Amino acid sequence: MRTVGVEEELLLVDPDTGEPKALSAAVLTRAVQEDPGQDLFQLEVFGQMLEFATRPHTDMADLGADVVRSRKEAARLAGEVGCAVAALATCPVPVTGALTPNDRYRWMAEQYGIATQDWLVCGCHAHVAVESDEEGVAVLDRLRPWLPVLRALSANSPYWQGRDTGYVSFRSRLWSRCPSAGPTELFGSPARYHGQVADMLASGVILDQGMVYFDARLSAKYPTVEIRVADVCLRAETTMLLATLARALVETAARDWRAGRPAPDHSVSLLRLAAWHAAHTGLDRELLDPVTMRPRPAPEVVRTLLEHSGEALADSGDTALAEEAVDELLHRGTGAREQLRLMERTGSLREVVTECVRRTQG
Repeated sequence: MRTVGVEEELLLVDPDTGEPKALSAAVLTRAVQEDPGQDLFQLEVFGQMLEFATRPHTDMADLGADVVRSRKEAARLAGEVGCAVAALATCPVPVTGALTPNDRYRWMAEQYGIATQDWLVCGCHAHVAVESDEEGVAVLDRLRPWLPVLRALSANSPYWQGRDTGYVSFRSRLWSRCPSAGPTELFGSPARYHGQVADMLASGVILDQGMVYFDARLSAKYPTVEIRVADVCLRAETTMLLATLARALVETAARDWRAGRPAPDHSVSLLRLAAWHAAHTGLDRELLDPVTMRPRPAPEVVRTLLEHSGEALADSGDTALAEEAVDELLHRGTGAREQLRLMERTGSLREVVTECVRRTQG
């Protein structure tokens, strides 16, 4: 069975006011003081962000427990230095990012100018194991039309800089300003994939392979396909659903490749429209159907994803988990919908942030 792990980026905020706090270095120092060999937490581009990465797991319940445990540990360490963690993909209240003092991040700030400030955003990346680069590239080619559905399921960023954006995943719109971000064309082979990455590096527009910000890519560190479209999810159970569906989609894509079924040949232009549509309305209205690229009610499209990956879900024993989690998410709404309801009730974005601090830990 394929392993899957996740990386989550969390926002550091004042627990009482909801104001972002640039204390990630202090949190990391605290973690290293307790365990010099710790590799759970790391810094991100801005000091108001903290990242953690789970271990790879084959059992989804174990992965979910790992996410919850990591969030609680992040909250404990943050509390000891005077802040709290919130699983918010954008900061609802006004903020100016405090750049982490790092040569790589300084290069980004100099290269991309004011756009860099827009990247104080928090995502969730799922790493699913693949057997080889050949299998990995075949999977990337077949995942492309399904990634906007994962974005819709994870949507958790309706507010930014004190404003209602009119999107449910505005994080993805901000991130799309990065020159290497977004959907990709069909690669067809590892040689073509690695050739394109080499050409991008040679252009000088990006600094290193870590800045190849495709919606899904071969990991430079691990033998995995890394799916990068999701907002960080407000609730840990949504993260577990995302990882479950990511693994099922990867397994389904690999089986289709081995069976000789061709990858869907949707243009990058259509995939960009699907990505925008998912970021705009999420599960609230329509999504573009991954097969036809025509609008359909979002719940129907999510059910289509479950049907498409149904054999893989059944073989991993995750069918009931996925179906129940989808039903709950469609009933309760995404993190974006929860934020919007909180704002309607309280009239205060600061209250939205402080309540999301509580929901981050369940």
